[in-house]
Amino acid sequence: MAVLPAHREADSPPAPDLARRLGPLDVTLIVMGGIIGSGIFMNPTVVARQVGTPFLILAAWVLGGLIALIGAFIYAELAARRPDVGGQYAYLRDAWHPGLAFVYGWGLLLVTQSGGMAAVAITFARYFREISGVALPDGMTAALVLAVLTLVNVLGVRAGSAVQNTLMVLKILAIVTLVGAGLWLAPPPHGTASPLLDRPLSMGLLSAFGAALVPVMFAYGGWQTACFVAGEVREPRRFLPRGLVFGVLGVIALYVLVNIACLRALGTAGLAASSAPASDVMRAALGERGARVIAVGIAISTLGFLSQSMLTAPRVYYAMARDGLFPSAIARVHPGSRVPVQAIVLQGAIAIAIAWSGRYEQILSYVVAVDSIFFALAACCVFVFRRRRPDAAMPVTTRVPGHPWTTGGFVLACALIVGNTVYRYPVESAIGLAILASGLPVFLLWRRRSRA
Repeated sequence: MAVLPAHREADSPPAPDLARRLGPLDVTLIVMGGIIGSGIFMNPTVVARQVGTPFLILAAWVLGGLIALIGAFIYAELAARRPDVGGQYAYLRDAWHPGLAFVYGWGLLLVTQSGGMAAVAITFARYFREISGVALPDGMTAALVLAVLTLVNVLGVRAGSAVQNTLMVLKILAIVTLVGAGLWLAPPPHGTASPLLDRPLSMGLLSAFGAALVPVMFAYGGWQTACFVAGEVREPRRFLPRGLVFGVLGVIALYVLVNIACLRALGTAGLAASSAPASDVMRAALGERGARVIAVGIAISTLGFLSQSMLTAPRVYYAMARDGLFPSAIARVHPGSRVPVQAIVLQGAIAIAIAWSGRYEQILSYVVAVDSIFFALAACCVFVFRRRRPDAAMPVTTRVPGHPWTTGGFVLACALIVGNTVYRYPVESAIGLAILASGLPVFLLWRRRSRA
């Protein structure tokens, strides 16, 4: 599928392009930063309420990690085949149609990415108020932190990456501290050993295990955003696939260890009853001082997720504008910082607006099914690209192991999530699809303008 060209006068000097300044460590930390937010500090409780034994709890986190790893291998092959700026947007554009890719970017800007950033920024604001005692409204604190991160990323990809990497290292330290406290410092609860299963093998057990996988998969989501910055990665055919796989493997290890620590310190019943498992583990190990320490860690974790989002997502809007499907100003790269300043500012402004509106939680509920639809469509790009003869002659160093079975299984998992979400939340799913559908007339308008 041909890429639509952006407009430029024939006699104008060449516009500056994105600078390839990100190495393999940067990519790995960006992958991990896109996955690890505040969910791992909260979601172990949600899983424990669905399945009542340590075996089933850990099985859910391991299985979710394996699904995420298959997804990482899928995106690693796609990145090796199409190391283009925009990542998933570019895969959908080249495999299916520019219109489908535009609708994906449209939903990313208006709902998925911006709404998620607004929600996480509000979470940061609440922890910041608790830690500092500063009585600012949550919306104002969220707007301020989003504005600061917007400014940092406008300064250049190295500045944005340096902040993101620093926050990611601090985030890992917070998780390691939690694991250490749960495994070695917190006194274990009294009780007898738990059986492997909390009920006989039945459809009810299978349904409960499936419900437990939902928060697990949400906690593992986000690896795909690293592909957005492919245009700024040195040797993207090598470094992007490695970063995706190593980053997801690192997250699986951290997540499983966190759950082992929570089970060791709180027990299955205590974990299920906890409203803030990370705080309860640290409180059991170190008292109120420990709970305060992990509150700081959670605030840093949310800040790191916001930093990663501000670094990656604007590259999708930049790619859309470069294809002539968005205002041309969004495709401009600053000659000094070599980053798409307008795209970054656009992302920050919309996230700030949603945070101020207080409607971010409702917006997030709209797109559960939609996100999984695009995951499935992106995975199907592997089938499309492998069938095309020009790609067969191109050496691809990274391939999905076990394809087509693993790729098909990933698509099936996404389809099951979509079906379950539409069944349980039909109104929210319909609104999400309607928001996406509103992008179709916008796509037709911009395509007509680009051809005029």
